[in-house]
Amino acid sequence: MSELKARLTEDMKVSMKAKDKPRLSTIRLALSEIKQREVDERKELTDADVLAIIDKMVKQRRDSASQYDEAGRDDLASQEKAEIEVLVEYLPTPLTDDEINTLIDRAIEKTGATDMKGMGQIMAALRPAVQGRADMQAVSGKVRARLAP
Repeated sequence: MSELKARLTEDMKVSMKAKDKPRLSTIRLALSEIKQREVDERKELTDADVLAIIDKMVKQRRDSASQYDEAGRDDLASQEKAEIEVLVEYLPTPLTDDEINTLIDRAIEKTGATDMKGMGQIMAALRPAVQGRADMQAVSGKVRARLAP
């Protein structure tokens, strides 16, 4: 079992004992997503896989929260934001802009890409180092800016 999945399971037990229903609900939701993917792929997920799932869940909740805010549904937006707070605890510390720029420089150097044709190679090289630690859209934008003539 991956360390992250074990940590989620342990935190679920702690939340049950503490009767912290909102936290328990969010953790159960994450474990459910993980279990579903394990069943679908018929394999035990690694920490990287679990991290990708949690990262995706955070992104979905951010999108939902912004839509609820726009629609004036503050109750639903606050629920989504509370779920984000719980899920973010399981993500690694975010990268700084300087760290992201350094990783982009290394990826460009490693792939030898000089124009937009190499964008996919650069993003593939960056993904393992950046996953869960930075917004991939923001990283993609930085790479585009770096490659633009």
